[in-house]
Amino acid sequence: MSDLFYYLVPAILVVIFIQFHLHFSRKQYQKHAKVLKAAEEEGLTEPPSLHPVVDLSICMGSGACVRSCPEKALGVIDGKGVLINPTHCIGHGACAPACPVGAIRLVFGTAKRGIEIPEVNPEFETNLKGIYIAGELGGMGLIRNAVRQGVQAVNNIAALPRGKFDHDLVIVGAGPAGIAASLAAEAAKLSYVTIEQEDSLGGTTYHYPRNKLVMTAPMKLPLIGEIKVREVSKEQLMEIWQGVLEKAKPAVRFSERMEGITPETEGFTIRTNKGAYRTASILLAIGRRGTPRKLGAPGEEHPKVVYRLIEAEQYKNKCVLVVGGGDSALEAAFDVAAEPGSVVALSYRGKAFDRVKPKNRQRLEDAVAANQLNLLMDSTVKNITPDSVTLMRAGEPIELANDAIIVCAGGELPTPFLKKIGIKVEARYGT
Repeated sequence: MSDLFYYLVPAILVVIFIQFHLHFSRKQYQKHAKVLKAAEEEGLTEPPSLHPVVDLSICMGSGACVRSCPEKALGVIDGKGVLINPTHCIGHGACAPACPVGAIRLVFGTAKRGIEIPEVNPEFETNLKGIYIAGELGGMGLIRNAVRQGVQAVNNIAALPRGKFDHDLVIVGAGPAGIAASLAAEAAKLSYVTIEQEDSLGGTTYHYPRNKLVMTAPMKLPLIGEIKVREVSKEQLMEIWQGVLEKAKPAVRFSERMEGITPETEGFTIRTNKGAYRTASILLAIGRRGTPRKLGAPGEEHPKVVYRLIEAEQYKNKCVLVVGGGDSALEAAFDVAAEPGSVVALSYRGKAFDRVKPKNRQRLEDAVAANQLNLLMDSTVKNITPDSVTLMRAGEPIELANDAIIVCAGGELPTPFLKKIGIKVEARYGT
């Protein structure tokens, strides 16, 4: 009897464990399947950039990729890894090395939607000799890899003979690749300048929501050394960049937008909104979101007009106009309307919202019904003054008291510009 008990108890415990595991797995499958179904119903099935593809013939459903994903973009359904929340994936890439059987590869684009990536050689030089690309524009969304690319590109440029131009190098963009490239240029004692169209460091990361996890691995910066941090939020990374700026003092010129590139003999002239630079080499370290699309209305140059919502708190007790017809515009309007004393109007040139999430559509209906915001469909901004804004709707002007305007009208992608100057671009469909 004692021998039977000796063998029976472990067997019972194993059965109980297996039943518990199966029950827990079924609950997880159901949860992940529900998220995937919601994404499909809302049409949110196309990842914006670098993303994982799971080889189902290899995947063992361990869930390691799910646990490694800070955006909760991955799930396990019927024992296999699945990208259940594609639009939440921003290319951290932590899932691929986490997979114990190597079932995940990171790709650009999908069979339905290609992503255009500039062609570069191993030195990060384009087909136009002297123009280099690093970071997000080249398809590298991972911060640590963008940093590495920026450094390597500048090291390759530094190995070239110095030209007779005013600058050895002009770096366009002060995101992760641009910052790292600026530090590498400083370390190599190049004559360089970095121009950034925004008024701050950080590139695309600067536009992420508050407290968003943006980096999951350490990075090494010239003149600074290794940044030994993991799981860094947007705010923490902005503090790191600011510390780098104060310590190394790279030659970064903010609020200066590139407007054109003209080839010269053995070099280029870059035109900006503030002047021109003659340089032997150019490193394009700009993001893929491009230049914010403008309204084209008189008075748009007023500082109260911005092209992103960073902190809704600054609009407390203010009259705010949000312009746009996508989820970002609606969500900005909701956030500002939630601030005490704010008066919010939402202007969209279309007659209906065609590409917004159902939950945002419902939130909009609720907000309008509760008089939390003034919805102005089929309207366009015609004139902006320091304390008002005029819109046209059905041929009639509408004047609103106004303290701030937030334009969420998307961006003008850099790809047409690259093609115009002769840089070859390749469309990637899941490769």
